[in-house]
Amino acid sequence: MGCKVLVVCGSPVVASADLLRRLAGECDHVVAVDRGLDALLGAGLGCDVYVGDADTVSDAGRALVDAATDFKVERHDPYKDCTDLALALDSVRRRWPGAEVVATCAAGGRPDMALSVLGLLAGYDDAPVWIAEDEITARILHGGESWAIEGAEGKTFSIIAIAPNTEVSEHGLEWELDHSSLGLLADTGISNVVRSTATIRVHTGTAIAYLYH
Repeated sequence: MGCKVLVVCGSPVVASADLLRRLAGECDHVVAVDRGLDALLGAGLGCDVYVGDADTVSDAGRALVDAATDFKVERHDPYKDCTDLALALDSVRRRWPGAEVVATCAAGGRPDMALSVLGLLAGYDDAPVWIAEDEITARILHGGESWAIEGAEGKTFSIIAIAPNTEVSEHGLEWELDHSSLGLLADTGISNVVRSTATIRVHTGTAIAYLYH
C-alpha cells in the first residue's frame, strides 16, 4: 500500500503552523523544498528529506542542512535546469514509489512560479495529488479520477481544466455538469456552490478542483 508524503514547497506565502502540524501528523513522510524548511521549523517540525539548492532558505535553515544528521539532504547546484520542486517530486518517486502527495506552501508568490508549481504537480500522475492551504483544499484530477466531498454545504467550489480535451461530471453542486467539456483554463466551472455530498469526476484530460474553506 502506498504512503502519503507531505511536500512543503518554498512559496513566500507560508501555511499556518496549525495547518503544517496537522498535515505532518496525517502524512507518513515530510519533504522540505528549499525554504519550505523554514516553514517547518517555524511550526516546530522537522523533515525526513531536504531537497534544494539552499538559495532561499534562511541562514539558520542552511546551517541545519550543512550539519544534517536527523534528515536526508539532497542538495543541488543553483545552476541547474529544473526547479527544486521538480527535484523533490523525483525524490518522492525514488524513495516512496506510488506515494500520494500533499503539497503545501505551494500557492502565492510569483505568478510564473505558481504556474510552474501547478504544472509540476499535475505531471505527478503516480498517485493522488492534493494542495492544502489555509484557505483552500485542492485536488488535481486526471482522467478516470474522482473526488467525493462531504460536509462542505455552502462552500465555494471551482474546477478548471488544465489540459486539452477535459470532460467533467459534477453532482451535488448548485450548477451540475454531466460529461461536459471544459475549455483549457476556461471559466465554466468557476465559483460553484456545494449543496450536498458532492462527487466530481474527470472522465478525460486533467483538471484542478478547488474547495474554499
